[in-house]
Amino acid sequence: MLAVRTIGNATLVAYEGEPVLTTDPWLDRSGAYFGSWGLSHHVPAQMVDDIAKCPFVWLSHGHPDHLDLESLAGMRASCILLPEHRGGRIHAELSQQGFRVRVLKDRQWLRLSPRIRVMTLADYNQDALLLLEVGSRLFVNLNDASDRGWGRFVSKIIGGYRESYLLKLCGFGDADMINFFDEAGQRIDPPAARSEPVGRKLARQAEFYGVTQVIPFSSFHRYQRSDSAWANVWTTPLEAYADGFVSSKATLLSAFVQVEATTGAVTELRPQAKAAQMRSPEDCGDSWVDQLEADDVRLARDYFVSRELVRQSFGFVRLRVGGRDTVIDLDGDRKRGITFETPRASLVSAMKHEIFDDLLIANFAKTTLHGVASLYPEFTPPVAKYADNGRARTRAEVRHYFFDYLKRNPTSLLLHALEKSAHARVRPLFSKDSRAYAMARRLYVDLKRA
Repeated sequence: MLAVRTIGNATLVAYEGEPVLTTDPWLDRSGAYFGSWGLSHHVPAQMVDDIAKCPFVWLSHGHPDHLDLESLAGMRASCILLPEHRGGRIHAELSQQGFRVRVLKDRQWLRLSPRIRVMTLADYNQDALLLLEVGSRLFVNLNDASDRGWGRFVSKIIGGYRESYLLKLCGFGDADMINFFDEAGQRIDPPAARSEPVGRKLARQAEFYGVTQVIPFSSFHRYQRSDSAWANVWTTPLEAYADGFVSSKATLLSAFVQVEATTGAVTELRPQAKAAQMRSPEDCGDSWVDQLEADDVRLARDYFVSRELVRQSFGFVRLRVGGRDTVIDLDGDRKRGITFETPRASLVSAMKHEIFDDLLIANFAKTTLHGVASLYPEFTPPVAKYADNGRARTRAEVRHYFFDYLKRNPTSLLLHALEKSAHARVRPLFSKDSRAYAMARRLYVDLKRA
């Protein structure tokens, strides 16, 4: 059998007779993001066995629905393939735990078996993509990544294949921090409340990259903590991916499929949906009544003050834990700040282990913004991407961080920076529902592809 199967959240298995490669195995034994996330569907026992047999495992990035140590525990004989992320955190920590790890250079093919080879690209957001060639077919595993300077290169590679498959996160938008409140304590509807149909977004991605098939991917979770269950309304059901999917170039497949690489035959796998199950915060090691201790406060001050970009952009970070406020004074404008209301245990773990993004994505922590409109780009990237994962905390370290990615492909990254600037200036001029916006977007996509 020469084939690819998709299952779970962002897991695929490539076969050449036997299983050869799996990606981002998350079997959901105890939940991700401090127990907040669980899989939406069971992983069939045969697929669990196949994943365990793979001699190669590719991990895209460090989020726990992609890098799950419990799922990797039985795979110590496998070779872990990693993108070339700046900072090398995943490589260092997995190596210390006894895993056999190999870092792949950007844009270089690696053959895993006679008819299977891979290429990976890392980006400055600590995300990565995998190009997987199985026979004469190309599977483009973008998982959570968005174009950050590599889009044209990937489109060019795709253009060399008659049959290509896009696998990418796409949904209503809950796979990020959406638990925002105004200063009166009222929850703010997330952007997903105003979002366009999911299928329309997928079709647009497919046409930009030039693929012939689309497989919904990296999107299949549900909230299973009682304090994050409110967000289940914003998760994306399987039927939503067809909503608005109209393309003259690409076909939409089901999320869980087998693609036979010799003939192109597609078989829907139909895994069983997981029954709704709710856990209390206490079951996950948290309590909303616990307060910060003196050592926790020192940890928090050291954590936020050491992130120089955050310190210069914000005047304060307020931690509301167990009904008591702790204010971390920073160097920026005193009218600009953030309040995080969260249980003690998960907050301390997020700071101690430098996984603050996990606390945000869990969506039980409540966030209030003061004098700012968003956590992007001044908080989340400097904290979670550059510092926690990239080990770049000071302004000088962040400059070196970006220079490392720039020198890998300077032309593409500079063009990407110009596109971002132009897009930010032009987009507010048009209503998203207007004909002018649709025409401008089409022109933008055509120019990028050119």
